[in-house]
Amino acid sequence: MTEVPSPQLRISDQNRESALSALGEHMTAGRIDIDEYGERSARITAAKTRGELGEIFADLPAPHPRYEDVPQAVAAPEPVKEAQPVPQRPNSPDNWSPPQRFLAGIVPLAFIAAIALIATHMVAWPIIFVPLGLAAIGKSMWGRDWNHDQHHRDRRDRHLRDRERRRELRDSYRDHRRGLDH
Repeated sequence: MTEVPSPQLRISDQNRESALSALGEHMTAGRIDIDEYGERSARITAAKTRGELGEIFADLPAPHPRYEDVPQAVAAPEPVKEAQPVPQRPNSPDNWSPPQRFLAGIVPLAFIAAIALIATHMVAWPIIFVPLGLAAIGKSMWGRDWNHDQHHRDRRDRHLRDRERRRELRDSYRDHRRGLDH
């Protein structure tokens, strides 16, 4: 059971960002046009309370802004579930073989040692090929992901796609506004 917060409760920047994201989805779906998006996004930016934000989305279906800070009413505790084992990703460092672990640990050390030796003029610059060769061996034996975290790359790719989508929406809005001004 959740407690319905007062519409007079003030909102945070995170709530405004959530509202702008939801509004962008409505524009992408064709529920509102670019002019209405501009008007409503200006109202979202100026909104101070949940009530003001709610009025902006009153005539739109989900998605609506998310409020992660909604207070929860006290309810009966849920029964304790047994912990489920977390499935391991196949390329996770937890699943690496001893040779993979060794190589993943030695490559950064080899780079540091090579740079130190070159900086102190103890060895000529070609020593840098030793760690590069170790990295190439690791890649050839275990593939591209032998020393990378797939989850991190997925998150970064998702972030870049979202950023590009926001830029396209912004540019589309600006182009449309320029067309109205002329």
